[in-house]
Amino acid sequence: SYMQSWLPQGEPKEYLYQPLADYPLRGGRMFRPSLCIATGRVFGASIEELLPAAVSIELIHNALLIHDDIEDESDERRGKPTLHKQIGTALALNTGDSLALLSLRPIVEARGLLGSNLVLRILEEFDHMAQQTAEGQALDLGWRRDNAIDLREEDYLKMVLKKTCWLTTLFPMRVGAMIGTRDMVNLDSLFNFGFFLGAAFQIQDDVLNLVGNHEQYGKELDGDLQEGKRTLMLVRLLELSSESERAQIKEILDTPRDSRSEDAVRWLHDSMVAKDCIEYAKELAHGLAGAASHEFEKVFSELPDSDDKAFLSRLPTWVIERS
Repeated sequence: SYMQSWLPQGEPKEYLYQPLADYPLRGGRMFRPSLCIATGRVFGASIEELLPAAVSIELIHNALLIHDDIEDESDERRGKPTLHKQIGTALALNTGDSLALLSLRPIVEARGLLGSNLVLRILEEFDHMAQQTAEGQALDLGWRRDNAIDLREEDYLKMVLKKTCWLTTLFPMRVGAMIGTRDMVNLDSLFNFGFFLGAAFQIQDDVLNLVGNHEQYGKELDGDLQEGKRTLMLVRLLELSSESERAQIKEILDTPRDSRSEDAVRWLHDSMVAKDCIEYAKELAHGLAGAASHEFEKVFSELPDSDDKAFLSRLPTWVIERS
């Protein structure tokens, strides 16, 4: 409800403010703002102090989703048609731009609550996160444009660190901890927990795109294969394939998305199953989640017990058990 209060009303309603509210009001898990709030409360912040940052995080996430769906040519988001499918690419791009700029407003206007110095530090963190996210997205899109097939697991994890972890786990936790300690915490101490948690989250998301429950997952199944995304499973498949199989995979990925047949996508999917690429990804996600739990104990064990601390401690299990 607090986020909704930041969504502008007025004209042009049909062309801007109605679509601007579309993704934020579709719901979702609110994972990122929840992580910010829980971390901040563990470090001593009040919910009132954390809400502006939490809303900013959720708004920028939704803005980037609008752009991601255009870049990926996706058809579904949270069980409904993507925004550009509803109102057209040009209006959706403008809506995403507006929502991204709007996302800064709750933090900027929290100066009286948090103090100008802390708000400036949060904006500096915001800037760093935005740069890392853009670099990760550039790798993801560039690999698809150039039809890269010589990628390794470490390339994928580097991309995930930038594209997923900074916005999904690292930035929310760092901001929450900054607010809770008035910027007196060593932010680097949160890095390993945030990276392992975010990487496990992304790998599980990639797995669900192949084998998830469509209604709960909220996006088209096998969409990553249709889009040619370089997921861990595709990287693994390329590593395990023969030269002739790699040539076939490359030919399929060279085909434009709209021309890629269902049979070709099914062949990629079945090949991943046959070579245990999905099981490999699940095992790595479990390993990363276990590492995240270990890092959680190192960072949070001496802080007072609370519901928020218990929530954070259960996240490594949640990210790999969600469906």
